[in-house]
Amino acid sequence: MAPRIMLLSCCRAMPKNDGAKKPAPEMVPDQRWKLQVCYLCFYGFMTQIRPGESFITPYLLGTDKNFTKTEVTNAITPVLSYSYMAVLVPIFLLTDYLRYKPVLVLQSLSHISIWLLLVLGTSVLAMQLMEFFYGITMAARIAYSSYIFSLVAPSRYQRMASYSRSAVLLGVFTSSVLGQLCVTLGDVPFVTLNYVSLGFVSFGLILTLFLERPQRSLFFNQPGGAGDAAVPTELDRMAGGDSGRGTRGWRGMVLCRMLQELGALARQPQLRLWSLWWVFNSAGYYLMLYYAHILWNEISPTTDNRRVYNGGVDAASTLLGAVASFAAGYVKIRWKVWSELVIGVVTAFQAGLLLLMNSTTNIWLCYAAYILFRGSHQFLVPIAIFQIATSLSKELCALVFGVNTFFATVLKTIITIIVADKRGLGLSVHPQFYVYFGYFTLLAVVYLLAAIGVGVQHSHRRQPVELALAKEPCQLPVEIPAQEKSPETGTVQA
Repeated sequence: MAPRIMLLSCCRAMPKNDGAKKPAPEMVPDQRWKLQVCYLCFYGFMTQIRPGESFITPYLLGTDKNFTKTEVTNAITPVLSYSYMAVLVPIFLLTDYLRYKPVLVLQSLSHISIWLLLVLGTSVLAMQLMEFFYGITMAARIAYSSYIFSLVAPSRYQRMASYSRSAVLLGVFTSSVLGQLCVTLGDVPFVTLNYVSLGFVSFGLILTLFLERPQRSLFFNQPGGAGDAAVPTELDRMAGGDSGRGTRGWRGMVLCRMLQELGALARQPQLRLWSLWWVFNSAGYYLMLYYAHILWNEISPTTDNRRVYNGGVDAASTLLGAVASFAAGYVKIRWKVWSELVIGVVTAFQAGLLLLMNSTTNIWLCYAAYILFRGSHQFLVPIAIFQIATSLSKELCALVFGVNTFFATVLKTIITIIVADKRGLGLSVHPQFYVYFGYFTLLAVVYLLAAIGVGVQHSHRRQPVELALAKEPCQLPVEIPAQEKSPETGTVQA
């Protein structure tokens, strides 16, 4: 990280008349941060290569582990939601306090634990522990996505974030394709794929150890040198000029004040709308994601592994999601007017896809609905990020997304306890998808009603202006001499 800070300090220490030597010290740090970004993107790509991941559910339900559908649906899978909620806030804070790298090491160790338990575990408890570690890896994704911001200047944030995200998507796509080719063409057993995945995640741990640990982070590790005061952060500004006393004295107070400011930000209609979308739709999206593979096994149970196409479907949905996210950047409409309608239409479309997935007996239709569902969600994600982040500092932006993700996780956990957990209703997968269909239908109705309300308000605001314009007398510009009129003006008046 420190390349940019080191460059500034070197330039301050350099004599003014030594201008001829300036390019040399600038070249090394510049090349260094580029190498760090390339290495981080390579790391993000390699840690996604887990070819057995798309086939975990058929592996658990098959002859290798021989768990029942009830055990997988109502006892094993729900632990993922509980684990994610339990570790999300601690990992969010530790990521910043420990400066990213230790949390990335924890994520790699958790990946290794997942695949060891998949290979060696034989009990429901072992699989529940596997889901617990899976929740840790999901919560620790924040460390990778925010690590890159410590390497580059703010002017490069958007481009570097797109690079790191593209590396992850490419890794997921490659992993899914590799797994499907191994199963379909190579007739590789699922247990062998798990051993291959274990090898890749172990290599990922080695790559993690060579990551450089940044010297700063967003909240707890701000640069304290005098030279850095020229660019005050949101934390410094909210501290009211007390940063000279050191950060530890006011850091907690500032974070509390930032949380208070979130209450004021919630009054902004667009930020509130897209934050609510993030909370409610993300909860439903991930619940569908967790149980879709179980639904596929219910629709098309097979003992022939070569006819299990989970990897290909995951690859196609990842590719469509990437294309949809890219296309969303080119949608230019008045979001203050059309946001509710766009969200409502997309949510209604997703509700229809859920109904199709749950009612069809054709596995290919179910696959297609799943791909379209994920693509439609990924289409709205970059729009939501832009609408939320456009008026916020990076500190407040990180806090808003952290709060939104936390509430989405809490809602997802509550639904899981009621619907899926054996201590709640303990529904099988088909009734669960009817619940998710009703959930998205209710959301779509609310969004569309809100869109109608926004449309009515917008038309009422325009009517007084149009009426005032209609009442104004039409006056000819007689003060303009005839010889100065342009041909166009004469034509209009004629």
